Amino acid sequence: MHLDPLIQDLGLILIAAALMTLLFKKMKQPIVLGYLLAGFLVGPYFSRLLEPYFSHIPSVKEVGSIKTWAEIGIVFMLFGLGLEFSFKKLLQVGKTASITAVVEIGFMILVGFLIGRAFGWDWLKSLFLGAILSMSSTTIIVKAFDELQLKRRSFAPVVFGILIVEDLIAILLLVILTSVSVTQSLSGTELLLSSLKLAFFLILWFIMGIFLLPIFLRYCRNLLSDEILLLVSIGLCFMMVIVANHTGFSAALGAFVMGSILAETSKRNRIEHLILPVKDLFSAVFFVSVGMMIEPVILKEHWNVIAILVGVTIVGKFFGTTLGAALSGQNVRDSTQAGMSMAQVGEFSFIIAMLGIDLKVTGVLENGEADKSLYAITVAVSAVTTLTTPFLIKFSDPFSLGLHRVIPKRIQNLLVRYEAAMKESGRESAFSLFWKVYGISLILNSVIIVGITLVARYFQDSLMESLQRLKFFQQENGFRWGQYDLTAIVICFLTLFISTPFLWAILRNRPPRTDDYDTETLARLMRLQVGVSLIRFLVGSLLIAFIVANFISMRVTAGLLALVAASTFILLFSRFFEPLYLKIERNFLSNLTEKERAIIEERAKLSHLVPWEARLTEFTVSEFSPLVMKTIMDSGLKNDYGVTIAVIKRGEKTIVAPRSYEILLPCDKIYLIGTNEQLFAVRDVIERRLDSEEETDDENFGLVSLVLHSGHSFVDKPIRECGLRDAVNGLIVGLERGDQRYLNPPPMMTLLPGDLIWLVGDKELIQNLE
Repeated sequence: MHLDPLIQDLGLILIAAALMTLLFKKMKQPIVLGYLLAGFLVGPYFSRLLEPYFSHIPSVKEVGSIKTWAEIGIVFMLFGLGLEFSFKKLLQVGKTASITAVVEIGFMILVGFLIGRAFGWDWLKSLFLGAILSMSSTTIIVKAFDELQLKRRSFAPVVFGILIVEDLIAILLLVILTSVSVTQSLSGTELLLSSLKLAFFLILWFIMGIFLLPIFLRYCRNLLSDEILLLVSIGLCFMMVIVANHTGFSAALGAFVMGSILAETSKRNRIEHLILPVKDLFSAVFFVSVGMMIEPVILKEHWNVIAILVGVTIVGKFFGTTLGAALSGQNVRDSTQAGMSMAQVGEFSFIIAMLGIDLKVTGVLENGEADKSLYAITVAVSAVTTLTTPFLIKFSDPFSLGLHRVIPKRIQNLLVRYEAAMKESGRESAFSLFWKVYGISLILNSVIIVGITLVARYFQDSLMESLQRLKFFQQENGFRWGQYDLTAIVICFLTLFISTPFLWAILRNRPPRTDDYDTETLARLMRLQVGVSLIRFLVGSLLIAFIVANFISMRVTAGLLALVAASTFILLFSRFFEPLYLKIERNFLSNLTEKERAIIEERAKLSHLVPWEARLTEFTVSEFSPLVMKTIMDSGLKNDYGVTIAVIKRGEKTIVAPRSYEILLPCDKIYLIGTNEQLFAVRDVIERRLDSEEETDDENFGLVSLVLHSGHSFVDKPIRECGLRDAVNGLIVGLERGDQRYLNPPPMMTLLPGDLIWLVGDKELIQNLE
């Protein structure tokens, strides 16, 4: 029976990826490198390399089909990044992450561009090189921080904030680079228009998604099993991919946007859990396809370029990030550690390099195919910097301390004063106050009005095209539609009518939620009312003119008459449109805060369990916690730390007031009642992470027997109190006493001289007991 080549290729890719990831996991190296090596081994260039020696090397036959799978991998990878991204997080990371990311990316684009020109490359290829070097790897950094237990260090929030801003800037770069490649010019106006177009559609999609998706998910909540929710999520993802493609953007942008919209819903964690295996599968296919495009000949020809770019990446990213963090008000130590954490290129770099190949802006060979040298160089630089990242992060602390010691005292004092000045909060400026109270509302409502107008214009054009197709029918029956002015006027007034609630919101006089401001702020707002009213009137007038101009060609007089008529219409019907708009606004804000309100409500349900000054805090049991597989009684949480387990959440199951015999499992969410001091003390026990120094050597871990005698300190004590568990880093799994044998003896059983116990633990520690 014939097997389709695509199935054979996919099977070969997955087999190679599985074997390489097992190998790299065993060697404690980044799995991404395993994917790249697997791709190289099953790719066409490796088989050609060994063809003179081996005639039957298994390799991928249909590279074009695998490229399609890789594009699907990009979609799922960006969708997963979007689920981890949040516009609220973007606001929370504040100016520190934003300033640092902008400085670092701008610096690396400039350095990469200059290095490319020094290599003799044209300006467009050099620009792509700068963009490639400016992107760091979220996957590698998060994994390294997790393994080195650095997520709670003071510089970690800065690094994660930079990665969030980088994701957004990467999307903008994809749009700008596509536009520049098509026009073959680096125009400031073109860049501004591309940025404004991206911002407009991002805001419009975000508003529509936040307003509609939570309503849809709530309506279908009783039907959303895991299978259906997975299909709905993937369907929404590819729907946004299609919409983004039709509006002139990339599929990656559409997937990222839908992921970020779903991240604001209450289903975010469940969707992220369901989509993870699918994302991992297609991400693996993507990285393997990247490895398939590695040409040994290109690497050999450009080894000097690769070496230079590795050095430029490490030094440039360190300098750019450190400088940006210092400018944003971070101290020298945190700035240095953040800089050493960002010194690599990652996922978005591959996507940018692939974009350059698709657009054929990185060079064209004699046979008409795109030059893939920049892509191969990118993969090589990424592989080397991925290997160096964990070491750089690990040694960032001693390096930063050493750097701090060599900096002159005078410069240190200047930096401390600058840091204090950047963190100092003063009185808000008039512009800041205006933006906070009115600006966001003006922007959002303006985007909605422009979006409504564009949809109505699209509908009008489609209608006109349909009427033109009926031209023969019209002439035959004697009808004359002229230029269809009546149709345009009707659509124009319908657009004005639909847009009126949002126009009213722009033109209204009072600031929203006056109860949130103190007396002084309200007084300042009142003094700004003249200028604010003028700005709102100008914005509203321009929007009305924009609506009318999209449908009707008119002279200036007719335009002014329409403007006055529309303004009068808004004033006359404001009593009707005010409650309508306020209802729309309330629903939008309710959907926007749905996830946070669900968390607050869940905690409120449990708050009645907490007496006096005690607190209720959620912890997640780590797989390395010494409490795993222990009952609540044996855990010692109450006796040793004074805390009580109120609730255990295990997947969809919730156990309220659990019994003492309930066993604690990895990934259990437990809600503890205790004081601040008690909860702080128990945190490291529950959420413990295994240090690299603590990793167990399988060869030294096993089953050993031990005969007890009166000299042992743990004799004549119950098993739970004897201390053997900590002494041998293991467990008592069996006990022989005379003719009696006890498998997994109970914790209250007392150990006696002459007992033969079976221990599973560190063999060396057990031998020391003897």
